[in-house]
Amino acid sequence: MRIVGLTGGIASGKSTVSNLFKTHGIPVVDADLVARDVLKKGTGGWKKVVSAFGEDILRPDGEVDRPKLGQIVFSNPVKRQLLNRLLAPYISSGIFWEMLKLWMKGFKVIVLDVPLLFEAKMDKWTKPIIVVWVDPETQVQRLMLRDRTSEDDAQNRINAQMSLDLKRTRADIVIDNTGSLEDLKEQFQNVLFEVTKPLTWTEFGLSIQGAASVLVSIIVGVLIFRKVYSTGSL
Repeated sequence: MRIVGLTGGIASGKSTVSNLFKTHGIPVVDADLVARDVLKKGTGGWKKVVSAFGEDILRPDGEVDRPKLGQIVFSNPVKRQLLNRLLAPYISSGIFWEMLKLWMKGFKVIVLDVPLLFEAKMDKWTKPIIVVWVDPETQVQRLMLRDRTSEDDAQNRINAQMSLDLKRTRADIVIDNTGSLEDLKEQFQNVLFEVTKPLTWTEFGLSIQGAASVLVSIIVGVLIFRKVYSTGSL
């Protein structure tokens, strides 16, 4: 099974590319959707985040107020790193199980849509890595238009992420999304041809290594959690 890594930046058009894969019959594991699931009320991720950030981040129904939590972490790098550390084991576990289900269904190609692909070091077990890129000015303008936010707020949210220029240097395939939707679709056809080709031996090895790496990380995370929990219970 070929595991394709898809990433980009906020307002770069990554979600549009993700949807194009879906419309062409290629399943996508969306890390953002997995992250929403692990933050649902009562889950392990929910308990960790509420313990760390307090009940002020909760809505009246007890669910996490995601926009409010986002404002907190986007403006504070330390808290953003804390949130990522807390949720990483749960998100990795969720992604692994989604991949496993797709493999059992017989899919030969899957796409991992992960905004923090490089930061979470998931790039090590995806091939090829696709980065959806736009120039900085276009990114700011699209984010302001999409979220009806100020230029300063848009720039701060963009600065909280790894720059697209840096991401593109680490990509196998770069999709330039500064043009029209038709331009994007034309580039996508070339990408689709590349990712549906038969696996090379290198890619086959990466797919096996990737699955093993995720499984090991989940096991280690569970063992650490149990150790911390046991120590705290004494």
